[in-house]
Amino acid sequence: MTDSRIATARLGATGPEVGVQGLGCMGMSFAYGPSDAGESRATLERALELGVTLYDTADAYGAGENERFLSPFFKAHRDEVVIATKFALSIPPDDPTRRVIRNDAPYIRQAVEASLRRLDVDVIDLYYMHRRDVNVPIEETVAAMADLVREGKVKELGLSEVTADELRAAHAVHPIAAVQSEWSLFSRDIEPKVVPAARELGVTLVPYSPLGRGFLTGSFAKAEDLTSDDFRRQQPRFTGENAAANAALLDPIRTVAEAHGASLGQIALAWVQQQAAVHGLAVVPIPGTRRPSRVEENVTATRIVLTEDELALLEPIAAKVAGDRYADMRFASAGRE
Repeated sequence: MTDSRIATARLGATGPEVGVQGLGCMGMSFAYGPSDAGESRATLERALELGVTLYDTADAYGAGENERFLSPFFKAHRDEVVIATKFALSIPPDDPTRRVIRNDAPYIRQAVEASLRRLDVDVIDLYYMHRRDVNVPIEETVAAMADLVREGKVKELGLSEVTADELRAAHAVHPIAAVQSEWSLFSRDIEPKVVPAARELGVTLVPYSPLGRGFLTGSFAKAEDLTSDDFRRQQPRFTGENAAANAALLDPIRTVAEAHGASLGQIALAWVQQQAAVHGLAVVPIPGTRRPSRVEENVTATRIVLTEDELALLEPIAAKVAGDRYADMRFASAGRE
């Protein structure tokens, strides 16, 4: 494993340069079962050593606990890291399948102040609207977010799981640096409309769950393999007949992985990284992990180049995936596109 730092990409037209792969930090304190705090801290440090500079969290992850956990690392490396967090989505602790979404200006003001306190920083580098409340015009939401930029509380604005039309409407109010949406060999619903809109507007795509929430690595084959508190047990594509059908779709990835002497996860990540060249826009995926060895494995994928034949072999996978990526697709852009 070489320790040379990964390449960089810019967030939006005028945002900061970041490592071409970021780090999703949610699982360090939320959603994916038990975690080891010491190992998670070592993961953050190792990622930075390898050139990973975009760190992704949200106020909804553990009801603010993830932001608190990350705060000491961010303070120790404030000039080296780009902090991305989000507002709008809350998950009641007594019902992890339920979502409460707010995009109104008073709530945004309340949320940013709370995130700044938990993170213990003066400014958030990239502030996302986590999910869309269709009852609030997106122009009003982005206008309230733009006020935070003018006040120096936020540097760049981002949106998560928005449609192409929503992105264009938002960008007309204030430049949007990044759109975060699920994008992987298993989830490609943003490609027909959202990706072209992002390219047209100079918006960076930040794919979350580029490893299909771990399924594309072969680390689990069905929901029953996961701990009882793992939220993936609620996702349709990992349960019952869907899980069995989807497990069979990993065979082409195995073929490509063998040709490169790589893991399944590295090929899945290499595919996402290569979409930057395929679609002509900046792409910075944020795979999540809690182990330093996995960070090392993941960043190696930024240097794997798939051939045209290999891309063709992987092309049909997404169309064959059984089950939606969420039990309720109203909260995903594809449910409104």
